Amino acid sequence: MIQGTSSNVGKSILVTALCRVYSRRGYSVFPFKSQNMALNSFVTPDGLEIGRAQALQAMAAKREIQVEMNPVLLKPEGNKRSQVVVMGKPWKTLQGADYYIAKEELWEIITSVLDAARKENDLIIIEGAGSPAEINLKQNEIVNMSVARYLKAPVLLTADIDRGGVFAFLYGTLALLEEEERELVKGFIINKFRGDIKLLEPGLRMIADLTDKRPTVGVIPYLKNIHLAQEDSVFLDENRSFGSGSTDIAVILLPHISNYDDFDGLIMEEGVRLRFVEDLRELGDPAVIILPGTKTTIADLLWLKDSGLGDAIKKKASSGVSVVGICGGYQMLGKSLVDETGVEGTEGMYQGLDLLPCTTMFRQEKDTLRSTAEVKADCGFCAVLSGVQIEGYEIHMGYTRYISEKSALFRTDRGTLDGAVSADGKNWGTYFHGIFDTVEFRRAWLESLGWVAQGTGLTLKEKREGELEYLADIMEEHMDMKLLDRIIGI
Repeated sequence: MIQGTSSNVGKSILVTALCRVYSRRGYSVFPFKSQNMALNSFVTPDGLEIGRAQALQAMAAKREIQVEMNPVLLKPEGNKRSQVVVMGKPWKTLQGADYYIAKEELWEIITSVLDAARKENDLIIIEGAGSPAEINLKQNEIVNMSVARYLKAPVLLTADIDRGGVFAFLYGTLALLEEEERELVKGFIINKFRGDIKLLEPGLRMIADLTDKRPTVGVIPYLKNIHLAQEDSVFLDENRSFGSGSTDIAVILLPHISNYDDFDGLIMEEGVRLRFVEDLRELGDPAVIILPGTKTTIADLLWLKDSGLGDAIKKKASSGVSVVGICGGYQMLGKSLVDETGVEGTEGMYQGLDLLPCTTMFRQEKDTLRSTAEVKADCGFCAVLSGVQIEGYEIHMGYTRYISEKSALFRTDRGTLDGAVSADGKNWGTYFHGIFDTVEFRRAWLESLGWVAQGTGLTLKEKREGELEYLADIMEEHMDMKLLDRIIGI
């Protein structure tokens, strides 16, 4: 098990890398995180929802995604409440304090999954959440030491040296654990290191002396330009701009933004600069504005209007700037949003930005599915994209109706319509997450904005496969693999 001294120390990436290390050795590897809190999620082949990181870890382990890899997913909705997704389906929406009441029921589900996984796999590689030293939450936690104790799993404690105080983080976290828990911690990983390793080595010896000879199993270098899926909101707090070039894309950083990895395909392309913008002063003069997915569409639409960004986006659209919406962002671009039963909290009808000829009705049922589609020939969208195939996945509560079916953008493999496009073809939206992963669609659309293609285009899957191999190589180079094998028991 990989646990961390805090959030955003690199637990997800380290688990991902180790999944590839051991899967390419021929082991059956099962990535696992009992409880994930994330707004970036993914859909399994059977239409169930799990955290995005576990989907990537499954890819690293060279196996199909299973909902059992992340049995409990929390999706924050604001006002101290979250939608609780259990075994891939919405279960309840709970306030923080109420969630702890459900611990016993959820723990039974988690342990049953672990019992089956232990029988069916050679190796389970587990990701913790936050820090195991959150002593105020410890009594009810079901994701850190509770899991390690249940499985008697050896734990590697990970800290981020780039933020400073790495030895204090490691020592202090260990000190706050109970004796039984400390015995499970077999060593440390120091992540995001840059500098001369010789200057660090005295500290490695000292932290071992201070912690009953626990070794530092690896010092992992700071890695740049790794476009693997992120899900921790802290990532966007620290990273707002990606790439460089004349094609400037502004993604609105909504308060409850979700699935922001939708744009990883755009970041891959040379000559594209992508910025996350949450303030009117930051908007500038982009070639395109994208409204991303969100867990709370109506609340974020009201925020968009109150911030002045809503009016600014409409003015940019009237001057010829392309405006795109994905999932919740797509719903915002329509004429209206109707919530008759209070799915998002408050019943009523809300005016959209009126940039697309469609309206959205919210409903209690959540659609979670993977599918493919092609651009309709009669929709008035970029001519070179007519008939182009895309693939992706949908996660949304609500359905969208068109003023005219001609304005629909895609026809899916199920024979249904998806997305909408404005009469001039500049503004468009879709429920499809992952739409920019498709090379032909991504590049043709960027070229319609004036972008000039460079090099050979890759699918996001191809790009990530190369990065997974690179990550595994880095782990094997900078980890004491013989020691790690002994810790695991291989």
